Amino acid sequence: MTVIKTPGVYIVEKNAFPNSVVEVATTVPAFIGYTEFAKNGTKDMTGKPWRVTSMAEFHIYFGGAPIPKFSILTDTIHKYAGIKYTAKHTLYYQLLLFFSNGGGACYIVSVGSYNDDLDSKQFIKGIETLLKEQEPAMLVVPEAVNLGDAACKDVQQAMLKHCGHDTLSRFAILDIWNGNKDRRDPDAGDVITKFRESIGNNYLNFGAAYYPWLNTCILQDSDIGLANFDETSLQSLENILINQLNNDLSLKADEKEELKNKYAELNTEECDKTELHKTLYAISAIYRNIIKDALFQVNCLPVSAAMAGVYTRVDNTQGVWRAPANVGIANVVRPAVNLTSADQEDLNVPVDGKAINAIRPFVGEGIKVWGARTLDGNSLDWRYINVRRTMIMLEESIKNATRAYVFDPNVANTWVYTKSMISNFLNGIWKRGGLAGSSPEDAYSVHVGLGETMTPEDILEGIMRVTVLVALVRPAEFIRITFQQQMQK
Repeated sequence: MTVIKTPGVYIVEKNAFPNSVVEVATTVPAFIGYTEFAKNGTKDMTGKPWRVTSMAEFHIYFGGAPIPKFSILTDTIHKYAGIKYTAKHTLYYQLLLFFSNGGGACYIVSVGSYNDDLDSKQFIKGIETLLKEQEPAMLVVPEAVNLGDAACKDVQQAMLKHCGHDTLSRFAILDIWNGNKDRRDPDAGDVITKFRESIGNNYLNFGAAYYPWLNTCILQDSDIGLANFDETSLQSLENILINQLNNDLSLKADEKEELKNKYAELNTEECDKTELHKTLYAISAIYRNIIKDALFQVNCLPVSAAMAGVYTRVDNTQGVWRAPANVGIANVVRPAVNLTSADQEDLNVPVDGKAINAIRPFVGEGIKVWGARTLDGNSLDWRYINVRRTMIMLEESIKNATRAYVFDPNVANTWVYTKSMISNFLNGIWKRGGLAGSSPEDAYSVHVGLGETMTPEDILEGIMRVTVLVALVRPAEFIRITFQQQMQK
């Protein structure tokens, strides 16, 4: 305040209310993966986080969908024996699943193009680029499961470390490697046990995992055609169709010859593969089955991106304190593995606490998320996803607001302002149902002051200590209803 030397009337405005706490966003995930390109005009954006709000924006900066490639397998007598498809660049399909399940704004970190092979080191570098971004609240790397087992483990451990050590402000959503396989599959082995052994024991309360993968309907019949098969497969396809034709007793010789000539077009460069695909699809049942098999394989996707959309939808409609469970998943035909209640027992409450949340079908209700636990299931503090994510939101919101008082005098006035600011914020959260308790006193308390949270030595060292106690909302995971007969009255 300046020294007044001239007679007159002076107006002095004084703030009557403390600063307010602005609630940080909880609905913005960061996706890391491979895209067609990464450009903003002529500027290369590879390895740089970029915010998009829709698939239309994604197309502008990162391009379109990859072209999945399939190989047709045959036996020794040219009969159809299956499709070989190696999932590689699937981020595009995962984003379709994210937006269809309620997703909104998100960050994309492109670590390469569709011409590049998947590399765990590039994924980890992409994670590190997010250290300078404040907004993302979730971390998703859906293509990690397309790596080998060991490389996937490295990426997922890096995700947990980023969330639980480097930032302390994000939550990792993880997939199970080979999560489209049953736990009793003789070739894959117990995929859940392998995941638990590989994920480690650090920062587990900052992540959650989901099983099994989903058979989706993201791609339709029209999205797969002859262009998705290599030359060897086209030759195999011709042999399959001719073999089927030779065994068809309902056709005359001239009709078979006409069809053989049509099949011979498969390996000619000048043929219109789009028109030929339509013709084959209309006249050949075996060709329709091949297309459906290819479509089935490319539509089998991990769960993490869909769950990021579910988290966003639940946060927007009910709040981050509501468990993201007992809710449906859109664009899903069925889970890749049909789990029963007995199957879920070890998933939900294992001895080591590394809970895996189940995706289950229910008759008349559809496909539902049927689990709400973090990977730290043995912790009473951080067992539930909504508890961890609510605490992250509270911590980040209060931290950002309290930064305004850094270097202010460490005296009673500052303590009162800080306490009032935090209390007002928590009262608003309690009124919205985010804190447990029938009254504000039961839901939260804020403590700051000399003799209460600080010693004279703390003040001399420039430390202001604030203690915030909150009663967080926990889900009713198990509802037990007791029935007993009584005498007639």
